[in-house]
Amino acid sequence: MKTILVIGAGRSSGALIKYLLKNTSVEGWRIVIADASEVVIPEGFENGSQAQFILFNIHDEASSASAIANADVVISLLPAHFHPLVAKYCLRLKKHLLTASYISDEMKGLHEEALKHKLLFLNECGLDPGIDHMSAMQIVNRIKSEGGTITSFESFTGGLIAPETDPENPWRYKFTWNPRNVVTAGQGTAKYLEMGEYKYIPYQQIFKRTTKIEVAHYGVYEGYANRDSLKYRDIYGLESVQTMLRGTLRNEGFCEAWNILVQLGCCDDTYHMDKITEMTHRSFFNSFLPYKDKVALIHNIEKQLGFTISSEAVAKLQWSGLFTDESVGLETGTPAQILERILNKKWRLNPSDKDLIVMWHRFRYTNENQQKEIHASLVVKGDVGSETAMSKTVGLPLGIAAKLLLSGKIKMRGVVIPVYKEFYEPILKDLESMGIKLEENN
Repeated sequence: MKTILVIGAGRSSGALIKYLLKNTSVEGWRIVIADASEVVIPEGFENGSQAQFILFNIHDEASSASAIANADVVISLLPAHFHPLVAKYCLRLKKHLLTASYISDEMKGLHEEALKHKLLFLNECGLDPGIDHMSAMQIVNRIKSEGGTITSFESFTGGLIAPETDPENPWRYKFTWNPRNVVTAGQGTAKYLEMGEYKYIPYQQIFKRTTKIEVAHYGVYEGYANRDSLKYRDIYGLESVQTMLRGTLRNEGFCEAWNILVQLGCCDDTYHMDKITEMTHRSFFNSFLPYKDKVALIHNIEKQLGFTISSEAVAKLQWSGLFTDESVGLETGTPAQILERILNKKWRLNPSDKDLIVMWHRFRYTNENQQKEIHASLVVKGDVGSETAMSKTVGLPLGIAAKLLLSGKIKMRGVVIPVYKEFYEPILKDLESMGIKLEENN
């Protein structure tokens, strides 16, 4: 009996755990769910011969080693900075590792050792990164096989909320992923290629430099550049492409309001603030503004930032409770941690809420001296409860990859991402059977 160890049973694990449990009897697996808290035990989960829940602390070397030693494949849903630590246990104990996170330099450095031990360390096998890579590579390779030359590739993905969810929410957004990642998103310089020119956007400009994107049948969104798009030219085999841009998708108006928080410094995670036990939402916001007696808060913000704030942006800030006298409710924290705490009071996904994943690719290419274009989009709506769209699109690719690996259908080893046909063809095929499919428009 093969054992799959899932480390981390947070908000993105629901669909993965359900998929694995559904396949235990057919595949002859044993599933072990490991988390630091029993609070996250999936509803209806019962310990038995084929499924078990254990408490897990990655910093406890003895118990971590014991849990990993008893597994054949480890799926880590821990925060990304813990993956290299999990990987070192897996190297020592000769276990395969799957994650949905970006490959760090530290993880890359384990490639030769993973190869030596014939281990697969598969990363970036979730949604973004993950399904975006796989769906893009499927189209890239098809265009090339038909004699086409790709000149431009753009890709944007966002986790949003369904139209019927929380209709009074002017942001059209809630936390469907790790809130900390949302609050600190965009920090660092975005790099991309546009019409043959290298472009760099520093953090303070990210949410000002947005792109309008129309997704067929779903409307207009806005996107901002995400991380380093340039490194994917070689990975995708698009070395001669003139435009290469990967980004994050939001509903229209989101970036204008979020930019206010960025410009004021509310998203800074580098220092701790003082007297937080006495802090209210309003006083937190005021902490980033010069003292102005009897000056309206919005006017003070506008004077500090040097630009006029639209009524739509004001409405978003007000709806989020940023101007109220409610206590923050923390004892310590950085600005980013405090902002996360405040927003989570209104942005937490409620049990009756449904989220929405929207992904969009655009390929421009030449074939037989003709200019052509392909727009491809993926839209997935979540179900009420733990099977959110984010949970499905992050967790299911990992579950399918584990199934393929344990059945001997994946031969590749080392530290890799799923841009190879061996990964993307069967994973996308299985996802399509579950209703997760990219739609193309020429």
